[in-house]
Parts: sequence; structure tokens; C-alpha cells
Amino acid sequence: MFPMPENLPRPELSANTKVVLDKRYCRIENGVKEDARQLFWRVASTVAQEEAKYTTSPYDATALAVKFYEAMIDWQFLPNSPTLLNAGSELGQLSACFVLPVGDSIEEIFDAVKYAAMIHKSGGGTGFSFSRLRPKDARVGSTGGVASGPVSFLRIFNTATEQIKQGGTRRGANMGILRVDHPDILEFMRAKEQEGEFNNFNLSVGLTEVFMKAVEADASYPLIDPASGAVTEQLRAREIFELLVEKAWVSGDPGIVFLDRINRDNPTPDQGEIESTNPCGEQPLLPFEACNLGSINLARFYVAGHNQDADPANKGIDWEGLCDLVHLAVRFLDNVIDASRFPLPQISEMVRKNRKIGLGVMGWADLLFQLGIPYDSEEGVQLAERVMAFVNGAGHEASSQLATERGAFPAYESSRYAAEKKGPYRNATVTTIAPTGTLSILASCSSGVEPLFALCFTRNIMDGERLVEVNPYFENALRDAGLDSAALREAVAASGSVQNMDTLPKQLRDVFVTAMDIDPVWHLRMQAAFQRHTDNAVSKTVNLPNSATKEDIYAIYWMAYEEGCKGVTVYRDGCKSVQVLATGEGQKKQDGTSVQETSVAAASPLSQDSPKRKRPDLIEGFTQKVPTGLGTLYLTVNEMDGQPFEVFATIGKSGHSITAKAEALGRLVSLALRSGISVADVVAQIKGIGGGHPVFRGKGLLLSIPDAIAWVLEHRYMQHEKLTHNVQDLVVEHCPECGAELVFQEGCLICPSCAFSRCG
Repeated sequence: MFPMPENLPRPELSANTKVVLDKRYCRIENGVKEDARQLFWRVASTVAQEEAKYTTSPYDATALAVKFYEAMIDWQFLPNSPTLLNAGSELGQLSACFVLPVGDSIEEIFDAVKYAAMIHKSGGGTGFSFSRLRPKDARVGSTGGVASGPVSFLRIFNTATEQIKQGGTRRGANMGILRVDHPDILEFMRAKEQEGEFNNFNLSVGLTEVFMKAVEADASYPLIDPASGAVTEQLRAREIFELLVEKAWVSGDPGIVFLDRINRDNPTPDQGEIESTNPCGEQPLLPFEACNLGSINLARFYVAGHNQDADPANKGIDWEGLCDLVHLAVRFLDNVIDASRFPLPQISEMVRKNRKIGLGVMGWADLLFQLGIPYDSEEGVQLAERVMAFVNGAGHEASSQLATERGAFPAYESSRYAAEKKGPYRNATVTTIAPTGTLSILASCSSGVEPLFALCFTRNIMDGERLVEVNPYFENALRDAGLDSAALREAVAASGSVQNMDTLPKQLRDVFVTAMDIDPVWHLRMQAAFQRHTDNAVSKTVNLPNSATKEDIYAIYWMAYEEGCKGVTVYRDGCKSVQVLATGEGQKKQDGTSVQETSVAAASPLSQDSPKRKRPDLIEGFTQKVPTGLGTLYLTVNEMDGQPFEVFATIGKSGHSITAKAEALGRLVSLALRSGISVADVVAQIKGIGGGHPVFRGKGLLLSIPDAIAWVLEHRYMQHEKLTHNVQDLVVEHCPECGAELVFQEGCLICPSCAFSRCG
């Protein structure tokens, strides 16, 4: 790492950027935490010093470090989180995306579990294909027994992930893929029917051309045993496709990826077939491959009145500056490959053989706001194609230049590029549209190529105070129109959208659309526009209103296939048993009542007509001992008429704070039970609440003290009940770290306030 120049400029930080940097990225050395200036210099100088290895480089390494630094602190470009976290550290693992093979033997399966744990520990996410595993109940020749099938082993991977802290800050994330022609495909598609199952996995079904053509023809297709190659059964393809649609409508899981399309774009087919992607689906990789990612903030390349006398299509975008930044970013990401220390020698070999990088974009919605172009418009889609074609073209030019300086990637001669007389290139792939949830918070821009989820949102700060934050471009537009006011801000924060505010100009309402304002077709068309000029894939969510039908999702899936997408994620608002976002006064149900109205009515039957029952002097019950990650829980449950009346929760050998929380939870559960709230509704509210110290219990995990209490109540009193509660459908899921409402975006639950992510 180079010494920091004295005159190095300091980054300008928003209050939120300061919080996220301090909480998630600033390292502590010898008891002293680095500041933002030190952090970005650590990253810039570590990556730039790799330049000294190449005598043909046109850059002095120290001068290049300054250019890298300035690009980051100007929020024009940011690398993926592992690079920000680990560059210049002893760990030195700088890549985000990995794919590991899962072979059809116990040894290979548990090797993959071990390798995944090592990757999660280093801050990476992992993808797996379980398609090589023989189906459930197939004979195992070496033992004479029968196989338990892919889903059973998927559960082992999920449980192992639960125990590993990713990068010391959050849990590992995984992608699990099974081919649609695997005999266990129905079990896989239904794997997440029980809430909380496989919570560390995104699941996707790998669709093939054979299958899609059978869907189109309403024909059957074969299920094939991967061990023997034999056809085990024929299924009607359209029924399977409709089941996929139904699962997406109900919960969003599993997603779909188009395997044949991915492999048609595989630049190194001689090295094998691509079977899986990283956790959010945008980075298809060969087994043991990894990729490092980075994103350009397009919002920083808007220039008011730029190129006014030239082609009108050029107005507002600094194309020359964007080209320069793409070249700089490609050099940065290629250097990251040399700087990174990978957790496995097999990964080091594959990465340095193919040298894949993934340069993408963020701030797309913000650029459209500045240009005054609606997201859901032909002009918006056409500009998306032009911008990404430009980034992709400049990226490949930069990779070609690096190949001249440093040599092509070692597998180039056997690649598709050589066969098609393209290149040579330094990198087998150059572009990827990755999720930028945390990075976009740092850069104060919109995430990836997604529209905004809300124009305003409320942030909880100290002492219960609420702060309404407004998108700066929307704020400027209101100010220019003479409409900015505290009352209007509150109104927009309450609804999240301006589409029903007829007092605002139509042009403003057309431009400032949010994710739920946009017809799903425009979501898909925008994804397809970026995909047409991206080497790898595009991470994006097609957001649907709660009223969307299965036919709507069927149409989106089919359109994704026809438009050339490599996969698609849909999310119907409110579809999961835990609602991930509600703005303001709540989402409206189809009967016109709001979420809050319904949930209060359902969850709070206590009223003047249902008084709290009095406690008798003598009451009988039992005490159950339950292990938790914070100590042994002794839960005493007292009963009346065979039903729980009150509970007392005590944690053995725990601190005063944990003891107090356990006691408070017991009192609140007791109050609910004595007030006539059913056991089922109590369990629905506290079951599945996560914590930092889950432990095994029987066939599953106990995630926290509340989850442990729910486990006792459910297993004692609800063995013969089916747990389906409307009240749970209406609960908003909050960030476990800051309490803000989570958003489903780019295929993952993220917190727009503190940058927490379910996908690691």
C-alpha cells in the first residue's frame, strides 16, 4: 500500500453514507478505526500497486492510485463490497461471486459444504447446481442403500450457512439451481412452501430449450436420471410451467434461469457447461469460478445542456467522460484479480485462466429523472440500449487494450472469441448488471437499473424522531415548479408515489414513477434492453401489484424467454407470509381496507367486548427446557381449560439485558393469551424471528428466544392445526439492524436505510 499523499482530497459524505461506511466498511487497526479518506486510499493504492507488475503499462502506479481514489470519492465508480472491505487486509479476498460444483458422492457433497463455508467466511456468496445428484430413492451402488435426493442435501447446505458469519458482518448467501428435467424437480419447486425453510438460499429452476418448446407445443418432456441418463418419467411441460407461475405468484420462489441461453453465451465452452449463477442470478459461472464486480454511477454523467448543438439524443450525457471512466474501471477490476487471494487453489486457477470481470451500472433511475425521461417509455428503453451498448463496447475496447499491454486471458485461444476472430481480450467477460443496494446508498443514487421504490421515505433516528428523506431530483423538480412544502413531503412519504396527486403537473408525475407505478411489461422490457448489451446477466426484479394474476406472471415469464433474458425474478407485492414493504397508510387490500386496518383488527381482538381474563389463585402448568443461542430457556406455561393462559421466560446464565428482554416477552405473550388472542395468532407473530445465535433443535433451527417460545407453543398446542393466518400475510418485515422497512429489489430483501441485505 502506498503512503497517502498529503494533498489528497477528502470525500464529501452524506449523513447516511457516513453511517454505512462506519458500520460496514471502515476497518479497525490497532484499536483505531479508519476514516473514509483512509478507507478509499487503502482500496485504491492496494489495487493500483498491481500495475507495477506490468512494464508496458502507460500508468505510474502511484498516479493511478490517485485516479482510482478520485473516481471512488466522486461516487463515479465503486467496486463490490468484498473489495472495499478486504483490500489491503490480511484476508485479501476481493471477489463477491463464486460457483462451486456439487458432485454425486458424499465426499464431493461435503467438500462443497466445506468450500462454501470458507467462501462465506471470506465475504463471498456461492451458487450451486444440485442437478448432478441422483434422485430421491435411487439405488446407491456402493452401499446398497437409497439416495435421499437433492432437496435433502440442500437442507444441509442451508444449515451450514446459518452457522457461518459472512465476512464477520452478515450471513452467507446462496443460489440453488435444479434443472427442470431432474426427477426431483417437483419436490424442489415446493421446497419453500413452508415459511422459513431454506432461508439462506435463493432457488431457481434451470429451464431448457427442450422444455420451453414443449410448453409452447403443450407437449410432454422427459425427466432424466443424471446418474444413469435414463428417462424416468414424462411430464406435461405446460403443467410444470404453470406450477412455476403459481409458486412465483404465491411467494416469488423459485425463480427461473434459461440454461441453454446462458451457455450459448459461455465464452469458454471447452472448459465445461455453466450450471449455476451467484446468489442474485446476474453472474453465471463455471464450477470453481469467481468474478469481481464494480458499478458506474450513471447519475454522475449527466451534464445540463451538454451537447445542445449536436445530436439531440446526446443531450445531457457526458459520453466522453463515461468512456474514460469505463476504461479506468476495467483496469481497476482486472487489477483486482491480481490483488485478490482466493480461499481455494481451484478457484485461483479458474479465475486467472479466464479473468472474468463484471462492470455494471447504477443510478439509472436518477439519470432518467435528470433527463426528464419516464422509466416506462419507449424513449427510456431506447436510451437504456444505447447507454449499455456504449458501456459494453467501451469495456471491451478497454479489455482489448489491456490484452495488448498484458496478454489475453490464458484460455483465449480456445474461446469463442478466437473462433469468431474477436479480440484478443484480457477478460473472458466484461459486463454484468449486479445488485448495488449497499453501494448505491454509499453513492446516494438509485440502485442498479431499478426504478426507485419510493420518492420519499421515513428514516428513524435518535430518540424516536422521524426524518422524511426526499429523492434529491424529485425535490429539485418540486422546487423548480414552486410546489415544495413540508406537507407535500409528508403526503408523498405516506403513499410512496405521486401518481394519484392530481395537483402535481402531469409531466412531473410521468417522470417520477416508482417501481409499483410501472406496468410489469416495462420492467421486463427495461431488463431485456440492458441484457442485450451485457456479457453476463442482469439483476432486476419485476415488481407486481398484489392484484396481479397468475396469467400476468405467465406472460412475464414468456416475454422474458422471447426477449432474450437469462433469467427473471418477479415479486407480487404482499405475496409472502411476511409483507416486505408497506408505505404510509398501508397497501390496500382488494376489499378496500388497508393493511394496517386489517392487521390491527385481526391481531388485536381485545376490545370492550373481550376483557382480559382474571388470574385464579391456583393454576397448573409445566416448564420446558429449551436450548437457545443465548443460554438455556426455561419456559413455564400455565394453563386454563387445556389452553395456555400465561408464560414465564427465564434464561439461565445470561446477562441482565437478555434476562429483561425474556421477561418482557413472556409478559406480553401472557397479556395476549389472557386477552383471548389465540395460540395460533401468537405463534404467527413471533415464529421465525431471527437472531444472531441460532441453534439446532430436532429437525430444525431455533433462531431466537421469540422463535423458541413459538416452537414450544406450536408443538404443544398446534400439532393438528394448519398454520394459515391472514394476520401474518399483512405484517411488514423490518430490518433486524435499524428497524426500517425492507424492500424487495434486485432479487433480494434490502434495507434502504442502513444497507442491510438478506443476500449478504
